[in-house]
Amino acid sequence: MTSPEEAELEEIRRRKMAELQQRAAAEEARRREEAERAALMRAILTPEARQRLANVKVARPDLAEAVERQLIHLAQSGRLRGQVTDEMLRELLERLTPKRRETKIVRLSKDDLL
Repeated sequence: MTSPEEAELEEIRRRKMAELQQRAAAEEARRREEAERAALMRAILTPEARQRLANVKVARPDLAEAVERQLIHLAQSGRLRGQVTDEMLRELLERLTPKRRETKIVRLSKDDLL
């Protein structure tokens, strides 16, 4: 016969094991999705464009993710003809990058204030 403490301990172990299995399954699904995305990017982009996107991913991961999503969407909808070149990728990056506002600091002298 098991004591209530042993039964409680067994229930905690069972829940912990289920949680670990769920995490492992989620991690495996994430890895599989990432591998599929990488394979699709290899098919969509030229080597130069892939290198540029990798560089962008280091500096601006959010922008690289948006570009990847857009390229995958275009490829899956059949609107991409051939591979995306470095030049095409640069144009896409320009369109997706928000325009920066330039801040200009003007120093005033005492004479300007009077």
